[in-house]
Amino acid sequence: MRNKSTMWILAALVFGIGSGLLLHWLLPADARGSVVGVLDTVTHMFLNLIKMIIAPLIFATLVSGIAGAAKSAGVGKLFGRSMIWFLSASVLVGAFGFITAHVLNVGDGLNLMPGGDAGMETKPLDYQEFITHIIPTSVFAALTANNPLQILVFGALFGIALLNLRKKGRSSIADAIDELMGVMLKVTGYVMLAAPVGVFAGIAAAFTSQGLDAFATYASFIGGFYVSLSALWVVMVAVAVAFLGRAAFRLVRMVREPMVIAFATSSSEAALPKLIEGLTKFGIEKRTTGFVLPLGYSFNVDGSMMYMTFASVFLMNAYGIHMDLGQQIAMTAMLLLSSKGMAGVPRGSLVVVAAVVPAFGIPAAGIGVLLVIDQLLDMGRTATNILGNAIATAVIGRNHDKAAALLDPSPAETAHEAAQDTENSREPEPVSMH
Repeated sequence: MRNKSTMWILAALVFGIGSGLLLHWLLPADARGSVVGVLDTVTHMFLNLIKMIIAPLIFATLVSGIAGAAKSAGVGKLFGRSMIWFLSASVLVGAFGFITAHVLNVGDGLNLMPGGDAGMETKPLDYQEFITHIIPTSVFAALTANNPLQILVFGALFGIALLNLRKKGRSSIADAIDELMGVMLKVTGYVMLAAPVGVFAGIAAAFTSQGLDAFATYASFIGGFYVSLSALWVVMVAVAVAFLGRAAFRLVRMVREPMVIAFATSSSEAALPKLIEGLTKFGIEKRTTGFVLPLGYSFNVDGSMMYMTFASVFLMNAYGIHMDLGQQIAMTAMLLLSSKGMAGVPRGSLVVVAAVVPAFGIPAAGIGVLLVIDQLLDMGRTATNILGNAIATAVIGRNHDKAAALLDPSPAETAHEAAQDTENSREPEPVSMH
């Protein structure tokens, strides 16, 4: 069933590209706009179905996992390991995008002239506001807005409190949460039946609107970005192999379906249910996945981080702006810090670039250049975000789950060990001599 589902989604992707290109070629501009409107409506309906289940799925998975743990002492270590991984990955991926953009010399020779404006909000991110916004003022508002960090904060506190109550014998609420998680997984299965339709509509809308014109105009930038992105995928899988061994290839197979969904819809949220399912089948405990993934969606955006440094170098070369190495490193560092506050922001990568690069002498109008082809680039960076979070959760989760198993073996393991101890402690019966 899983392979059949993957094949349907891949077929929808290919059929969507072909249909979009055909419609772009056959239809006049006015009619094209009407078709794109219909396809966008279908895509938004699918994305709304996904958004409908995100908050209860994250909440139920996280709370059920924590409340089902024998100890909650590992949560702090899990958070620390996750943040170390996320920040390290951001630095390395940002540097990778910076270096590959210079190696490919993207944007050189375009000789763009400053003029106009970006056509979008370029207000710098308020870090104080971002930090205080992590704590929800209302759990209902956090659930309504599908804010993963706020849901994580409340869910962790709720789960730890429920764990302490369960230790005292009060388990009715915990049992209800466990049942809620089962229900949400079943609802998720129903919603994902519509995934091929959502994938087809999303990809067909993009190609009906843009056709191959955008590829022709910005061929060097788009080609360079996807070549660099492919190289990044190789590096990421190599890192996964270093930590997980040959199991890394099984992990990639488990998450290829959510990656396709993310690519076609340009939405990390759309891929989340399938990503949780894939990681669970890979062997990561639900409580670990439910804790690490929401953090990763806010702090581990590998594809977006690479895009921001790559696009900044492109604009710098396109406008013929010369910066010394120190300025370029400072710009990269600002992009890295700003990327941590972009979760849930529409076209968040562009917003961050628009907020940062003008401070280094790059015209804000350059964002308009990127905006034309952003849909085509957003697909690749969103799929990369999914792969990065899958690898991070698998590596962190496998190590954490092994440590937790040593500190707190499962009831079955405990019973087995007890039986072994009993068997070993028996006195040998005396042998009668005749």
